[in-house]
Order: sequence, then C-alpha cells, then structure tokens
Amino acid sequence: MADLFEAAGLDEGAPTPLAERLRPRTLGDVVGQDHLLAAGAPIGRMVAQKRLSSIVLWGPPGVGKTTIARLLAEATGHEFQQISAVFSGVADLKKAFETAKGRRASGRPTLLFVDEIHRFNRAQQDGFLPYVEQGVVTLVGATTENPSFEINAALLSRAQVFVLKRLDGAALELLLQRAEALLGSKLPLTDDARIALANLADGDGRYLLTLAEELFALKVAQPLDAKGLGELLQKRAPAYDKDREEHYNLISALHKSIRGSDPDAALYWLARMITGGEDLLFIARRLVRAAAEDVGLADPTALLICNAAKDAVHFIGPPEAELHLAQAVIHLATAPKSNAAYVAWKSAKRAAQETGTLGPPMHIRNAPTKLMKELGYGSGYNYDHDAEEGFSGQDYFPDEMERRTFYSPEGRGREGVIKERLEHWAKLRVERGG
Repeated sequence: MADLFEAAGLDEGAPTPLAERLRPRTLGDVVGQDHLLAAGAPIGRMVAQKRLSSIVLWGPPGVGKTTIARLLAEATGHEFQQISAVFSGVADLKKAFETAKGRRASGRPTLLFVDEIHRFNRAQQDGFLPYVEQGVVTLVGATTENPSFEINAALLSRAQVFVLKRLDGAALELLLQRAEALLGSKLPLTDDARIALANLADGDGRYLLTLAEELFALKVAQPLDAKGLGELLQKRAPAYDKDREEHYNLISALHKSIRGSDPDAALYWLARMITGGEDLLFIARRLVRAAAEDVGLADPTALLICNAAKDAVHFIGPPEAELHLAQAVIHLATAPKSNAAYVAWKSAKRAAQETGTLGPPMHIRNAPTKLMKELGYGSGYNYDHDAEEGFSGQDYFPDEMERRTFYSPEGRGREGVIKERLEHWAKLRVERGG
C-alpha cells in the first residue's frame, strides 16, 4: 500500500477515499464479473495457466477495469505499468516501451495497462502493434466505448475483447456490506433507502462507495428513508452520451419497442433519452420515420400525429413538447402495423435501377405539340374518371417491362380495405385486358 501512496505523491497517513480502501486485493474479491473471472471463465483460465495475452476490457465506469488489470499482473508475474490516454502523449508511450524492453532483457514481462485507450488516435494506436507482436508488452486496454468503433481493427485482431457488466443489485449490496464491515457501523438507511442508494449508483461501484462515504460522514440521528435520501443526495445524471453508442442503442430500443407494439417499453426508452438530454427534434425525426416504415397505411393518421409532434417541438419546445412526443409514441405503439409501403418502395427502387431508362408507354405520354400527337403520344389513353367504376384497367408500366407488384398490403387496420380494393381492381384489370 505504501507504494501506492508514494506513486500518488502522498504520505501514507493521507486521507484515502473509501473506494480506494476497499479496492480488491485478489481477483476473487472483485464483484459482479464472475463471467470473466471464475475458475472456468476466460480470464480465470488465463490466470490458472499463468498465461496472459493482450486483452481489452470494455465496460461502464466503476466496474473494476483498473483493478482487474493490476491484479492480473500480480497473478501472472508481470510488472504492472499504467498510462492514461487522457494524460499521455507519444513521448510517454516511447518511454513506456523502452522501459518494458529493459525489463524484458532481464526476463521480467510487462503488463502495460492503458486506461481510456479509445482516446488515443489511430496513429498512436498503430504504434502499439510492433511491441505487442514482439511480446515487449502484454497490452491490457480499458475503455468505456465500443471497441468496434474506437479501436483500430489491426490492434483488435491482436487482443481479445472482454465485456464487463454494470454491477447488479447483489454486487452493489456486497460492496455496501464490505464498507460497513471496514468502518464498523451500519449505513443510516432504511431498507427502501438502501435499495434507492443502489439505484442512484446505476451499476457504478466506485460511485456507490462515494455516496456511502458521504452518508457515513453525516452521522444522521435517525435512518433515512428513500425520500430523505433523495433530498440529501444529489442524483447523478444518467449515463448517456449523445455522440456515442448509447445514443444509438436507446433510439434503436425506442423504435423496436414501437414496432413490437409495446407502448410501455417505448415510453420507458423515450423517457431514458429525454432525461439523458437527447435533442427532442432527433427523437421526432425517428418517430416520423417509424410512422411510415412500421405503421404505414395501416393507420395513415400516424404520420400526421408524428408530424404534429415535430411541429410542437419547434413551436413549444421542451419541456412541454415532451408530452406531444409521448402521445406520438403511444399512438405508434398501439397502431396496427404494416411495413408494406416500406417494402414496396425498396422494391420499386430496385426495379428502377434494373430497368434503366425505359420510357412510359405512348398512351400515357404528354402530347403538347402537333408533332408529338402525330407520333402517337397520348394515343389510346382512357380517362379513368370516364370509365366504369372510375377504373380503366390500362397498363401504365413501360412496354418493355412486365407488370410487377410492389405494394402488397398486410390487411391490418386501414390496409384491410385497401387490400380488398386492390384485389378488385386486379380482377377488373384482367377482365379489361390491362
């Protein structure tokens, strides 16, 4: 422990945060990551075999990435060296590699832990490759961002990616029990408030222990209930970054909940996005899209309602316009569903690409001049309003192209009537030779 204080430039008697005092001393002490650390799990097997390969630890804040890296080095006989992509540059990387080379020459392997590895640019990440390939360092990178988007493919191909889970209720409760054992007293909370405290932590063990440390320091006379806890502690902002993966995960969850006709789940994801600070107009754009893609003509009013919600965002703005988005979400989720218009449009676009520049048949071409009339433009056109039932049955596809069916209504909602109408017209078209 003295080495940790010395590295941080502190005296050993300096105040130490509770989260640091409770940092696990062995991999078996790490909570919530048994899927990686148990005896038969991937990292557990590495430790048992004393064989460590380069890895990337991907997970939310406060779940043990740094701790696992440090304990891995101890368990496998590696020297632990840590750098942060936030504070380090090219010079720091060169120094770390040269130090590792020197250790290697004396038979000591190095585990190079790179915190926030996604913060290094592409060129800097490429700089790791020769040292990882030659075995100068065993790289353990930590990231809160999706490695698929943020880490070079060449570097990813040389490392295994392990996903760390946000800490569940049982893991967070175990941390609280360890804190109480260390400090020799119980948290001044009722059972409901204890659950509320874990909810506030949102899967982040370090943040949970920070909150617990505040509560221990307050020395309240009576245990706090959930309401009292909420008044005492300032709730942290939800983990949500509008420029990163969570942004797309949540809008996908909202859209798919609407498509799955689950208004309750859809409202939940809408609330998650709004409380996370999402741009209301971005949400409105996706709802307008869902109205056409997933509801379509089964309920044509869905598009009108979503456009009205979009107008409300412009006209009223937040927070009042949130209700209009919620109404639109409920309408979409409870509406009959059809993607027939979406499928029809994609099919029509493919056909247009396949058939190139085929022209319309002569009978539906415009004939504004005498010459064009003499050439047959518009000849033989039947005005549908004058035909029986307002339907002539003529063919409107190019002469060189066989008739195709793009739009096939599902028969749900308003499309049931449309389906019957199209089937009737198809019958008439055959009878009238169209």
